[in-house]
Amino acid sequence: MSSDLATLSVGEQIGSRSIEVSRADLVRYAGASGDFNPIHWNERFAREVELPGVIAHGMFTMGSAVQLVSDWLDDPGAVIDYQTRFTKPVPVPDSETGAVIEVIGTVGALDPEAKTARIDLTVTAEGQKVLVKAQALVRLK
Repeated sequence: MSSDLATLSVGEQIGSRSIEVSRADLVRYAGASGDFNPIHWNERFAREVELPGVIAHGMFTMGSAVQLVSDWLDDPGAVIDYQTRFTKPVPVPDSETGAVIEVIGTVGALDPEAKTARIDLTVTAEGQKVLVKAQALVRLK
């Protein structure tokens, strides 16, 4: 699918992807981000604070989801705004498969004058929305 403004229509899907998340991914993200909160790597601690177990970093989930948009554009710099609300944590089991985050991107609005589009992301894990109102504003050709 093209990211050319003239060929897009509201409601059109730009793509989808499944993102596998392992505990090792969370450890690498903790090192890169500096977020070493034990809820992201220590099962006992996460359960003690009444979480379902180790959970993915919210910013990891958010960043992983918008990758669909920047790949579609083939230009991460064309994403000029990105916002979301976190609704549910993404539990990451200590297993070979870990967790899977599903992302679907849809054109939510077009502004031909500004040459922008709003891309709405549906982001789920285990069939539940983990981000809501996930929207990327992008500059188009």
